[in-house]
Amino acid sequence: MTGMSKTTKQEGTRFDVIVIGGGQAGLSVGYHLARRGLRFVILDGQVRIGDAWRKRWDSLRLFSPARFDGLDGMPFPAPPNSCPTKDQMADYLEAYAARFELPVLTGVTVSRLARVGEHFVIEAGERKFEAAQVVVAMADYQRAHVPEFARQLDPSIVQLHAADYKNPGQLREGGVLLVGAGNSGAEIAMELAPRHRVWMSGRHPGHVPFKFDGWLAKLILVRVVFRLVFHRLLTVKTPMGRKARSKGHTMGVPLIRQKPKQLAAAGVARTARTIGVRDGRPLLDDGRTMDVTNVIWCTGFRGSFSWIDLPIFDQAGSPRHASGVVAEVPGLYFVGLHFLHALSSSMIHGVGRDAARISDAVAARAGAIRSGGTQMAGREAA
Repeated sequence: MTGMSKTTKQEGTRFDVIVIGGGQAGLSVGYHLARRGLRFVILDGQVRIGDAWRKRWDSLRLFSPARFDGLDGMPFPAPPNSCPTKDQMADYLEAYAARFELPVLTGVTVSRLARVGEHFVIEAGERKFEAAQVVVAMADYQRAHVPEFARQLDPSIVQLHAADYKNPGQLREGGVLLVGAGNSGAEIAMELAPRHRVWMSGRHPGHVPFKFDGWLAKLILVRVVFRLVFHRLLTVKTPMGRKARSKGHTMGVPLIRQKPKQLAAAGVARTARTIGVRDGRPLLDDGRTMDVTNVIWCTGFRGSFSWIDLPIFDQAGSPRHASGVVAEVPGLYFVGLHFLHALSSSMIHGVGRDAARISDAVAARAGAIRSGGTQMAGREAA
């Protein structure tokens, strides 16, 4: 039974809880809500569970070993020190939904979330759903970002965002400029280097000081990084974590799998930042233009919460919350955001803790609603 077939048997459009997003965050929330006996549905815009992973480039592998890639209740079915492919991750999520019979309704893209009286109203095209509580379970970044000046490039230059890149077969012969020097750019650069002259444009974000795929890293260092640093030390409850969180959206993530020496040995050259276009060619901030036939924008993503019609956003457009609990709108929660509670919050191995905590808050509020209570106590923000 797939999550989709389970959902087709759901009747009505009113639920105790609606979870928006059917990726690892939404499925993890669903697992914990089911254990608490709440009636809920998970809405996801993809056609098939796991499609957000399937649509990434063909050779993508996770950075984390399989031992850290399972959600609560179901270990990842692969050798513990192997790094799964994106398709293995997608299939795992689909199997997870089936195993726990999670009610996932796919192909439903939410266009508006609002509150009417004591209930939330969710619009998805011509469909409407109502719930006493809502969990928005998705990452901050949903919309691929490409700079405005990209449209000024010569039409003969092939342009792709990293979200649309699949394999080298999409490119023309000739040079490739990767705009963005982070992990995605480095991974794609290594794949393209045997066939193309490749340049990486942008600030070097640094790199982890050990071989991430090495046996020592897998046995010792990765466990320290994932379990201790990301999950325990860097949280909103520690001074170190709060400082890291305040810089989280402005500082790049160090290169993990690829190292500068490996990139250089493969023939990948580094250039200055790309700041515009001159005569139809990419313009660097050192005054040079790049005579390339392909540009891949590894320029990240932007938030896409414009469909939330509620007064919960700060001046930067980010939702205000305390570790996922929105105090201004009782009954609304977030899971899966960058540094929601810890640096691991948006990572597969860390989302379960947030999902369990938010599900506890949802269950506590549901119990108070059923009993007619109006005081939600401090448990929601705990």
